Amino acid sequence: MHKRFRYIFFLLILFCLVTAAQAQKKYTIDGTVKDAATGETLIGATVRLQELKHSGATTNGYGFFSLTAVEGDYLLNVSYIGYETITQRIKLDKNSQLDIRLISNNTLQEVSISGKTHKSDNIDNPQMGVNRLDLSQINNVPVIFGEKDVIKTIQLLPGVKSTGDGNTGFYVRGGNSDQNLVLLDEAVVYNASHLFGFFSTFNSDAIKDVSLYKGGMPAQYGGRLSSVLDIKMLDGNDKRLNVQGGIGLIASRIKVEGPIVANKSSFMISARRTYADLFLKLSPDSNTRGASLYFYDLNAKFHYRFDDKNTIYLSGYFGKDVLGLKDNFGTNWGNQTTTLRFTHIFNNKLFLNSSFIYSNYNFLIQSFLSDNDFKVRSKIRDFSLKEDFQYFLSDNNTFYFGVNGTYHSISPGDITSSTTSEVNPQTIQQRYGLESSAYLSDDWKVTDKVELLYGMRFSTFSLLGPGKFTTYSPADVPLYYQNYGHGDIVKTYLNLEPRFSVSYKLNDQNSVKASYNRNTQNIHLISNSTSASPSDLYVMSSNNIKPGLSDQVALGYFKNLANNQYEFSSEVYYKAMQNQIDYKNGAQLIANQDVESQLIYGNGRAYGLELFFKKHYGKLNGWIGYTLSKTENRFDDVNDGHYFAATHDRTHDISIVGIYQLSKRWTLSGTFVYATGNAVTYPHAKYQVGGLTTFYYADRNADRMPAYSRLDIGATLEGKPHKRFHSSWTFGLYNAYNRKNAYTITFQDDPHDHSRTQAVKTSLFGRIPSVTYNFTY
Repeated sequence: MHKRFRYIFFLLILFCLVTAAQAQKKYTIDGTVKDAATGETLIGATVRLQELKHSGATTNGYGFFSLTAVEGDYLLNVSYIGYETITQRIKLDKNSQLDIRLISNNTLQEVSISGKTHKSDNIDNPQMGVNRLDLSQINNVPVIFGEKDVIKTIQLLPGVKSTGDGNTGFYVRGGNSDQNLVLLDEAVVYNASHLFGFFSTFNSDAIKDVSLYKGGMPAQYGGRLSSVLDIKMLDGNDKRLNVQGGIGLIASRIKVEGPIVANKSSFMISARRTYADLFLKLSPDSNTRGASLYFYDLNAKFHYRFDDKNTIYLSGYFGKDVLGLKDNFGTNWGNQTTTLRFTHIFNNKLFLNSSFIYSNYNFLIQSFLSDNDFKVRSKIRDFSLKEDFQYFLSDNNTFYFGVNGTYHSISPGDITSSTTSEVNPQTIQQRYGLESSAYLSDDWKVTDKVELLYGMRFSTFSLLGPGKFTTYSPADVPLYYQNYGHGDIVKTYLNLEPRFSVSYKLNDQNSVKASYNRNTQNIHLISNSTSASPSDLYVMSSNNIKPGLSDQVALGYFKNLANNQYEFSSEVYYKAMQNQIDYKNGAQLIANQDVESQLIYGNGRAYGLELFFKKHYGKLNGWIGYTLSKTENRFDDVNDGHYFAATHDRTHDISIVGIYQLSKRWTLSGTFVYATGNAVTYPHAKYQVGGLTTFYYADRNADRMPAYSRLDIGATLEGKPHKRFHSSWTFGLYNAYNRKNAYTITFQDDPHDHSRTQAVKTSLFGRIPSVTYNFTY
């Protein structure tokens, strides 16, 4: 009897506990967070219940959030950097939907937020190597010609390197410039530069959000080995018509946005053009007067909200560069992208984004000489379809999954000429490929101290016909060739890409993180130049070219100080890269039917330390970034199979950015950068052949360019306030102490003593002043 009584008593207690647990009913709040003045959705806004210390949600890339808690009365806090935090009392007794509007600070937004607390995402978020850029800071960082530039700004972050003046290509943790996935509203941008790298393709006036992932890349991203630069355009003001623009010494821009149907639909159009060609027409040189030197770009976006659950977006980018000399040569290249996106909220926990994406990159090189006229055309064209789901399992667990398919077509280069030309017409076979992937990812807050972000990406790539495909031996001897019909599968590669990140909070101000990521790449850039060129050749993985692979491990320490006013981080990483591609010495890459016979394959490794210190708000803010790193490659046919420094290897790289609010109207800014010179190959000896000097080159990249350094300063003067009109003047001085940094170094015989050799340095820029007038109406 006694045992039976204890058993009945135990069941009764268990029943009471279950009943009590069921009595604690849970309900969900979901909705969107927007700018009260423009209707723009806010990405990364924080939504919390004040009574639950560790509860909270962050809005996704479309401003959507979902938050679940037990029944009760709460204070709901919603905050976003640069906006007034709102607090409202809610009664959580049923599932509900909120449309939250935040009011922007009328001061200098993120530049100076006096008395505001910055979020501690860097402590809480398990992702490593991720940077969200404040657009107001981008606007204040001084750059060449006074043009606000996203890519120039990210090059000031640790782990991100440039190769110097005249190049917008960037290199992340040892990867090549083509190993960065650059997205504009989800569409791939293959060449993100204007005027051979003096400008980037991204007009900051049209941009809402910029995120750089250089370490723990989320599973929804793939196709590149090193990083993701994810840029989202503004949706457009759905409240009122707004006009914004700027007039500079070399370029001008304008943006128009406004409602189509108030609070429901809007548009945004932004355009930019340089006018250096107009000044050339004033030149007394007749050849110069016929020169072309300009670029233009156009960003456009439209969105329509059917109801609280369904919204459609249509966005596009169209840009072109034109460079040429009358009756001699001409070059033009450009990107066109289109994204049609539909978002649907199934319920308060399941969110869907469907996207159809078109991307096109093309270039044209022309010669107008009478006996040597020709045209070379090349292009890359992608069609993509994506389905991305986000499921909010609970406040502590968010599940991501989706599929993606992309159809690639690459035209390496068609050469056409007139009947009188000495250039023979030639058509290089087009190549087609189908790249597809599926992914699963889970962001799980295990405890108040431990958070995991883990997932798996399954990727496939199939090289498709039609065409003739040659298989080469390791010694680049043709073994055999085979013809394939339209749609036939030539070669298929399958890869699993695990992603894992973990963070452990030591306390509210300190955390440590670790991550492991594998990435795969099937579109490769082949170039024998250290700077970006529009004619660089893209190739696909094939029966000879294997997909590139990278495995990266990282460990970091993160700390916030003074109520999150200051942020410090230290990260170490090691990256192993397989199936890297380089060119043979003396390789012919352009207009070569058998370009794969000119390639060599090997491995690479990169490792380093990154230090980052940032002040978020106050009169003086900015950051200091330092990178100590090594990047090496190894190919059997180069340097006797030993590791050698990659071209973009820089041992030391430091950047200092400061922004100071001198008064309500004046803001001062400055940037200092210093970096070890790039690795290069210099001649080690010379000899005479037929009276001509021939230089002998030894080990590849065994030498160094001179160290690079530069100081830029800027100032912004805000106009007097008006009810609807606002203006400002931006002044800048690029390379303030007139440092003659080396762009190239060439070697020649000393004209006074042919036994001696001269090194001739070419520099692009000295001191360059700029002034821009900005306005908003």
